[in-house]
Amino acid sequence: MTLERVIEALLFSAQKPLSIRELTQAIKGAGAQDELSPNEFARVREAEVAAALEQLKIEYIEQERAFQLNEKADGWQLVTDQKFAQWVRQLFPAPKPGRLSAPALETLAIIAYRQPITRADVEAVRGVNIDGVLQTLMERGLVKIAGRAEIPGRPLLYETTQFFLDHFGLRNLDELPNVEELRTRHLPKARVPTGAGDADAPEPSTADTAPES
Repeated sequence: MTLERVIEALLFSAQKPLSIRELTQAIKGAGAQDELSPNEFARVREAEVAAALEQLKIEYIEQERAFQLNEKADGWQLVTDQKFAQWVRQLFPAPKPGRLSAPALETLAIIAYRQPITRADVEAVRGVNIDGVLQTLMERGLVKIAGRAEIPGRPLLYETTQFFLDHFGLRNLDELPNVEELRTRHLPKARVPTGAGDADAPEPSTADTAPES
Protein backbone atom coordinates (compact mmCIF):
# COMPACT_ATOMS: atom_id res chain seq x y z
CA MET A 1 0.00 0.00 0.00
CA THR A 2 1.31 3.44 -0.91
CA LEU A 3 0.61 6.89 0.44
CA GLU A 4 -0.78 7.89 -2.97
CA ARG A 5 -3.41 5.15 -2.84
CA VAL A 6 -4.47 6.14 0.69
CA ILE A 7 -4.88 9.76 -0.41
CA GLU A 8 -6.79 8.62 -3.48
CA ALA A 9 -9.23 6.68 -1.28
CA LEU A 10 -9.79 9.67 0.99
CA LEU A 11 -10.41 12.06 -1.91
CA PHE A 12 -12.70 9.57 -3.63
CA SER A 13 -14.80 9.20 -0.46
CA ALA A 14 -14.95 12.89 0.45
CA GLN A 15 -17.91 15.06 -0.48
CA LYS A 16 -15.81 18.22 -0.52
CA PRO A 17 -12.25 19.35 -1.23
CA LEU A 18 -9.71 18.27 1.40
CA SER A 19 -6.78 20.44 2.42
CA ILE A 20 -3.31 19.01 2.93
CA ARG A 21 -3.76 19.44 6.67
CA GLU A 22 -7.09 17.57 6.64
CA LEU A 23 -5.58 14.75 4.61
CA THR A 24 -2.57 14.50 6.90
CA GLN A 25 -4.71 14.40 10.04
CA ALA A 26 -6.97 11.71 8.57
CA ILE A 27 -3.99 9.58 7.51
CA LYS A 28 -2.17 9.90 10.84
CA GLY A 29 -5.33 9.26 12.87
CA ALA A 30 -6.20 5.96 11.21
CA GLY A 31 -5.74 2.92 13.45
CA ALA A 32 -5.12 5.04 16.55
CA GLN A 33 -7.70 3.04 18.51
CA ASP A 34 -7.04 -0.33 16.88
CA GLU A 35 -3.76 -1.95 17.95
CA LEU A 36 -4.44 -4.94 15.66
CA SER A 37 -4.24 -2.67 12.60
CA PRO A 38 -1.05 -0.63 12.91
CA ASN A 39 -0.90 2.53 10.83
CA GLU A 40 2.22 2.54 8.67
CA PHE A 41 1.62 6.22 7.86
CA ALA A 42 1.15 7.38 11.48
CA ARG A 43 4.11 9.75 11.20
CA VAL A 44 3.42 11.13 7.75
CA ARG A 45 4.23 14.82 7.29
CA GLU A 46 2.30 17.46 5.38
CA ALA A 47 5.23 17.83 2.98
CA GLU A 48 4.97 14.14 2.11
CA VAL A 49 1.23 14.43 1.53
CA ALA A 50 1.79 17.47 -0.72
CA ALA A 51 4.39 15.56 -2.75
CA ALA A 52 2.06 12.56 -3.07
CA LEU A 53 -0.73 14.83 -4.33
CA GLU A 54 1.52 16.23 -7.04
CA GLN A 55 2.55 12.70 -7.99
CA LEU A 56 -1.11 11.64 -8.24
CA LYS A 57 -1.91 14.66 -10.39
CA ILE A 58 0.87 13.79 -12.83
CA GLU A 59 -0.09 10.11 -12.81
CA TYR A 60 -3.71 10.81 -13.74
CA ILE A 61 -2.66 13.05 -16.62
CA GLU A 62 -0.06 10.66 -18.00
CA GLN A 63 -2.40 7.66 -17.77
CA GLU A 64 -5.31 9.67 -19.27
CA ARG A 65 -7.62 8.75 -16.42
CA ALA A 66 -11.31 9.67 -16.58
CA PHE A 67 -10.82 11.85 -13.53
CA GLN A 68 -8.28 14.51 -12.60
CA LEU A 69 -6.96 15.99 -9.38
CA ASN A 70 -7.77 19.69 -9.01
CA GLU A 71 -6.48 22.12 -6.40
CA LYS A 72 -9.14 24.59 -5.31
CA ALA A 73 -9.15 27.43 -2.82
CA ASP A 74 -10.14 25.14 0.05
CA GLY A 75 -8.24 21.99 -0.87
CA TRP A 76 -7.82 19.13 -3.35
CA GLN A 77 -10.64 17.26 -5.06
CA LEU A 78 -11.11 14.47 -7.60
CA VAL A 79 -13.19 15.66 -10.55
CA THR A 80 -14.28 14.08 -13.81
CA ASP A 81 -12.16 15.11 -16.78
CA GLN A 82 -14.00 17.72 -18.84
CA LYS A 83 -13.72 15.65 -22.02
CA PHE A 84 -16.22 13.16 -20.58
CA ALA A 85 -18.78 15.84 -19.73
CA GLN A 86 -21.23 15.00 -22.53
CA TRP A 87 -21.69 11.47 -21.17
CA VAL A 88 -21.67 12.32 -17.47
CA ARG A 89 -24.26 15.01 -18.11
CA GLN A 90 -26.74 12.30 -19.11
CA LEU A 91 -26.82 11.10 -15.51
CA PHE A 92 -27.50 14.55 -14.14
CA PRO A 93 -29.82 16.36 -16.54
CA ALA A 94 -30.37 19.90 -15.40
CA PRO A 95 -31.21 23.19 -17.09
CA LYS A 96 -28.19 25.33 -17.78
CA PRO A 97 -28.09 28.46 -15.62
CA GLY A 98 -28.65 31.66 -17.57
CA ARG A 99 -25.53 33.54 -18.51
CA LEU A 100 -24.74 36.75 -16.71
CA SER A 101 -25.42 39.88 -18.70
CA ALA A 102 -22.65 42.29 -19.65
CA PRO A 103 -23.69 44.76 -16.88
CA ALA A 104 -23.61 41.94 -14.32
CA LEU A 105 -20.16 40.79 -15.43
CA GLU A 106 -18.85 44.36 -15.31
CA THR A 107 -20.27 44.83 -11.81
CA LEU A 108 -18.83 41.50 -10.68
CA ALA A 109 -15.39 42.45 -12.01
CA ILE A 110 -15.41 45.75 -10.11
CA ILE A 111 -16.38 44.01 -6.88
CA ALA A 112 -13.78 41.27 -7.39
CA TYR A 113 -10.91 43.69 -7.92
CA ARG A 114 -11.88 46.36 -5.38
CA GLN A 115 -13.51 44.34 -2.59
CA PRO A 116 -14.77 45.01 -0.06
CA ILE A 117 -16.64 47.83 -1.77
CA THR A 118 -19.90 49.71 -1.26
CA ARG A 119 -22.69 49.73 -3.78
CA ALA A 120 -22.30 53.49 -4.20
CA ASP A 121 -18.62 53.13 -5.13
CA VAL A 122 -19.46 50.50 -7.74
CA GLU A 123 -22.11 52.83 -9.16
CA ALA A 124 -19.56 55.67 -9.24
CA VAL A 125 -17.35 53.54 -11.49
CA ARG A 126 -20.12 52.24 -13.73
CA GLY A 127 -22.16 55.43 -13.80
CA VAL A 128 -25.51 53.61 -13.46
CA ASN A 129 -27.73 52.15 -10.76
CA ILE A 130 -26.73 48.56 -9.97
CA ASP A 131 -29.56 47.47 -7.65
CA GLY A 132 -30.84 44.85 -10.08
CA VAL A 133 -27.51 43.34 -11.09
CA LEU A 134 -26.27 43.31 -7.50
CA GLN A 135 -29.37 41.40 -6.46
CA THR A 136 -28.76 38.92 -9.29
CA LEU A 137 -25.12 38.39 -8.29
CA MET A 138 -26.16 37.71 -4.71
CA GLU A 139 -28.90 35.30 -5.78
CA ARG A 140 -26.35 33.44 -7.92
CA GLY A 141 -24.09 33.10 -4.89
CA LEU A 142 -21.25 35.07 -6.50
CA VAL A 143 -21.38 38.08 -4.16
CA LYS A 144 -22.17 38.45 -0.46
CA ILE A 145 -22.40 41.16 2.19
CA ALA A 146 -19.06 41.66 3.93
CA GLY A 147 -20.04 44.08 6.69
CA ARG A 148 -20.44 47.85 6.83
CA ALA A 149 -18.14 50.68 5.87
CA GLU A 150 -16.92 52.99 8.64
CA ILE A 151 -18.30 56.12 6.98
CA PRO A 152 -21.45 58.18 7.58
CA GLY A 153 -24.53 56.06 7.00
CA ARG A 154 -22.47 52.86 7.42
CA PRO A 155 -23.38 51.47 3.97
CA LEU A 156 -23.06 47.77 3.30
CA LEU A 157 -19.84 46.37 1.88
CA TYR A 158 -19.83 43.62 -0.75
CA GLU A 159 -17.27 40.97 -1.66
CA THR A 160 -17.06 37.84 -3.79
CA THR A 161 -17.75 34.37 -2.38
CA GLN A 162 -16.02 31.00 -2.28
CA PHE A 163 -18.41 29.92 -5.05
CA PHE A 164 -17.05 32.78 -7.19
CA LEU A 165 -13.56 31.28 -6.93
CA ASP A 166 -14.80 27.77 -7.69
CA HIS A 167 -16.96 28.96 -10.59
CA PHE A 168 -14.05 30.71 -12.31
CA GLY A 169 -11.45 28.08 -11.40
CA LEU A 170 -9.42 30.29 -9.06
CA ARG A 171 -7.61 29.22 -5.90
CA ASN A 172 -7.55 32.77 -4.53
CA LEU A 173 -8.08 36.36 -5.61
CA ASP A 174 -4.40 36.82 -6.42
CA GLU A 175 -4.97 34.66 -9.50
CA LEU A 176 -7.21 37.33 -11.03
CA PRO A 177 -5.49 38.84 -14.10
CA ASN A 178 -3.43 41.97 -13.30
CA VAL A 179 -4.93 42.04 -9.82
CA GLU A 180 -2.31 44.30 -8.21
CA GLU A 181 -2.39 46.85 -11.03
CA LEU A 182 -6.17 47.15 -10.97
CA ARG A 183 -6.40 47.22 -7.18
CA THR A 184 -4.10 50.24 -6.99
CA ARG A 185 -5.50 52.14 -9.97
CA HIS A 186 -7.46 55.26 -9.02
CA LEU A 187 -11.18 54.86 -9.58
CA PRO A 188 -14.06 57.28 -8.96
CA LYS A 189 -15.45 57.23 -5.43
CA ALA A 190 -19.00 57.96 -4.40
CA ARG A 191 -19.76 61.17 -2.55
CA VAL A 192 -20.53 60.50 1.09
CA PRO A 193 -23.88 62.14 1.93
CA THR A 194 -24.18 63.76 5.34
CA GLY A 195 -26.68 62.06 7.59
CA ALA A 196 -27.17 59.20 5.15
CA GLY A 197 -29.61 56.57 6.27
CA ASP A 198 -29.24 52.81 6.16
CA ALA A 199 -30.63 52.19 2.69
CA ASP A 200 -27.90 50.22 1.01
CA ALA A 201 -29.53 46.82 0.65
CA PRO A 202 -30.07 46.02 -3.04
CA GLU A 203 -33.58 46.21 -4.38
CA PRO A 204 -34.54 44.58 -7.68
CA SER A 205 -34.61 47.04 -10.55
CA THR A 206 -36.62 46.07 -13.59
CA ALA A 207 -34.35 48.06 -15.87
CA ASP A 208 -31.19 46.20 -14.83
CA THR A 209 -32.64 42.83 -13.88
CA ALA A 210 -34.52 41.98 -17.06
CA PRO A 211 -31.52 41.02 -19.23
CA GLU A 212 -30.28 38.63 -16.53
CA SER A 213 -33.39 36.64 -15.74
